[in-house]
Amino acid sequence: MEHAAIQPDETWDEHYTDERDAAWLYRELARLDRDRDRAGLFERLAAVEDRHTAKWEELFREAGRPLPAYAVSRRTRLLASVARAFGPSTVLPLILAEEGREVQAYLGLARQSAHQETHKAAVDIAAESALHARELSEVMGREGEPWHVGGAGGMLRSIVYGFNDGLTANFGLVAGVIGASLTPHVVIVTGVAGAIADALSMGSSGYLAAKSEAEVQAHQIEMERQELRLLPELEEEELALIYEAKGLSQERARETAKAMMQDPARALEAQVREELNIHPAELAPLKDGVVTGVATAVGACIPILPFLVMPHGPAVWVSLTVSMAAHFGIGAARSLFTGRGLWVSGRDMFLVGFGVAAVGYLIGEFLPRLL
Repeated sequence: MEHAAIQPDETWDEHYTDERDAAWLYRELARLDRDRDRAGLFERLAAVEDRHTAKWEELFREAGRPLPAYAVSRRTRLLASVARAFGPSTVLPLILAEEGREVQAYLGLARQSAHQETHKAAVDIAAESALHARELSEVMGREGEPWHVGGAGGMLRSIVYGFNDGLTANFGLVAGVIGASLTPHVVIVTGVAGAIADALSMGSSGYLAAKSEAEVQAHQIEMERQELRLLPELEEEELALIYEAKGLSQERARETAKAMMQDPARALEAQVREELNIHPAELAPLKDGVVTGVATAVGACIPILPFLVMPHGPAVWVSLTVSMAAHFGIGAARSLFTGRGLWVSGRDMFLVGFGVAAVGYLIGEFLPRLL
């Protein structure tokens, strides 16, 4: 039986460059990390990424297709810069999420590929990436299969999105006051009041969102506890299926599930982790609210700061320049979570900030004429 011919597509280039980026980043983290055990883990992960790269090079050769040009991506360099500034632990949630996306992508490639070698390479890389994700989860004190977890970023994510909201909202507010040609004193008071209000709003929203999520998880855990008490046979069968899906033989999976059910606390912990996929939150509700609120306040202060230290005329242009630069920068930072290119993400945020300021200015200029 003949195997289907290799049919490379544009995703091959992306997979190849992602593997090279990962190897480069892991070596940077190994160089930066003062924890020798964790640095050793990063070195081992880099070596595995090198093997992935070699597999792709072999597939490219078999397909008669030249290797794509390669340079370390801006996003990867930005992650390394964050690690240098704040420590490797800061970027681990983002790298863990990236490993999770890689598992999903390679499993999808394996399902779609009719070519035996491509299918085998995708399955092998997916398995090794899953192992990477588990190892990184253990470093972070997590358990379970992290490629099923949707969110990532923890404190860094709260900082970026809080800063972004404060900057954009208060920039539009200040632009509206300037458009209305109000006195410098009014501009300052409005900007400061807007910064405080936005920070309190975002902080309380972050707190309530995290608290609601914790309450939902607590409810799910309580339901699972009741199911273990009332329907133990079904729960044991579910556990056996989970362990079988993780690679155990059917007999071994049943034995493991049966032993697990002898200890209700362990059984509940396993079900919460494996079935419900609930993991400890990276930030407690109160801490999440405080981090988000402070980040929002910092972002909201940027448009108003020039008016506190400069004459009104020059302050308008300095505020515009600094705020637009900050919009581009925070857009680039958002690419850490979205996976988009730094330039594209920064440009889009720049245009959003400019649009908000323009709308605010026009409202401020024309609304007084209608009143």
